[in-house]
Amino acid sequence: MGTDFSQPQRQSIVGIWVMFFYALQQYGRALWPIILIWAFKFDEINKVYLVVGMLLVFASIGVVSYLKYLNFTFFLDAENEEFIITEGVFNKTKTAIQLRKIQQVNINQSFIQKLIGVYELDVDTAGSNKKEGAIKAISHELALELKSRLLENDKLQRVVGTAETTLEETEQKLFEAAHPFIKISFLSLLKVGITSNYGKSIALLVIFFSTIYENFQNFGDESNIYKEKVGSYIDKNLVLQTILTSILLLFGVVLVVNVTRIVFKFYDYKITRQKGSMLLSFGLLNTKSTIIKPEKVQITTVTRNYFQKKMGILELKIKQATGGEKEERKSIIEIPGCSETERDSILRLLFHQIPERGQMLQPNYRKLIFSVVLSIGLPLLGFLGIGYWLEPIIFEYSYVVPFYVVVIGLIQYFKFKNNRLFIHKNFIIKQSGAWDVSNDIIEPSKIQAITTSQLFWHKKLNIGSIILHTAGGNIEFQLANYSIVKQQVNLWLYEIETSDSNWM
Repeated sequence: MGTDFSQPQRQSIVGIWVMFFYALQQYGRALWPIILIWAFKFDEINKVYLVVGMLLVFASIGVVSYLKYLNFTFFLDAENEEFIITEGVFNKTKTAIQLRKIQQVNINQSFIQKLIGVYELDVDTAGSNKKEGAIKAISHELALELKSRLLENDKLQRVVGTAETTLEETEQKLFEAAHPFIKISFLSLLKVGITSNYGKSIALLVIFFSTIYENFQNFGDESNIYKEKVGSYIDKNLVLQTILTSILLLFGVVLVVNVTRIVFKFYDYKITRQKGSMLLSFGLLNTKSTIIKPEKVQITTVTRNYFQKKMGILELKIKQATGGEKEERKSIIEIPGCSETERDSILRLLFHQIPERGQMLQPNYRKLIFSVVLSIGLPLLGFLGIGYWLEPIIFEYSYVVPFYVVVIGLIQYFKFKNNRLFIHKNFIIKQSGAWDVSNDIIEPSKIQAITTSQLFWHKKLNIGSIILHTAGGNIEFQLANYSIVKQQVNLWLYEIETSDSNWM
């Protein structure tokens, strides 16, 4: 028999400790300057007053935590098909969330919750920049059952809030939860950690060595005597070996940090089917469990670079409806270290078929010229201008210019080469990227609005740009064949008007 969610439910009694620790953490963040002053002036403070004050603070936090627990209830309203949450200490608030608008339900477990043995359940709807409801402390079994009720895909003979869950259904849920159809191995996570985030690593290297070089130059300018003494004792070959060793060591540190971050974040990554939805669970210290309903997915991105291709892995990112760019970045669901077979299984579950590419659109060569002018031409003009009119000493670094031109030129070339838009009857796929090549996949029925633009000097060339607006972000493609773009826009607008897709 399932839990009767038609009656108001309270959190686990041990949830008082969770609320206590969270409140204590909030007080600590708010009062850290005072705590810091007390730490430095500990010997001057009256110890009796300090102890009494701390006891009063702990007691007040404990009382507030208990009142929060006592006044917090949740239940399912079968008549109005709503999830009701009541909370508050002195000012009571009542939140009603329509079941049909629930987009995502996450089950998380922080380090504190893991110690206490409870879980947190978050309810999210489309178009909001925050979680509409959060239950801080419930058991794992209750969280799974409530999540299943909130995100029920099978609407036939469903009665919300009653105990109609049969023994066979319960056994099926437990079987599905215990038998994931995809499990990301530890070795795959190591591969992802080694082959991703090159941009961050390079930026860290540049900042690190530029800081060292600047400090060395300042040291040498301030005291030539010390510089001569140091130069007399240091062998140039030894300096070169030290620099190379430092570079290798720093790369090693960056890789270790990156691998550690990936492993801690995505450890024990499991994907399970659950009545037409996809259940994801992962995390080492902070575990997270979330359900993705295929009809709510807006943009699915498949990313892979050269090394990942050789290792047989790739990364997936799933975007659902969000309330803004900041929330969009936070709500992206990542699936690292998938094989091609696992990728196809996920895509079949999300789209009921493998997305096909269809007709290909490529940008006009003027896009490459424009990108080269912006990324190479303008910086070189700035370099020459600074050298001629402000700091002639900058020309001493002219040897960097050919290296910069070659590297940036290759990046722009491969970005242009990989920039494609594939149009199929059921899918739109945008390919982009120089090193990490990404394929953004959307369904035409998920488009909210379409923006097309054409500069007057592009009319004779018959090229223009298009932006596809979705609830999970925008997809933009520039300088494509404008006649084909307009034709496709008319078809997409017709499909948007006639579609009954339930993606909200």
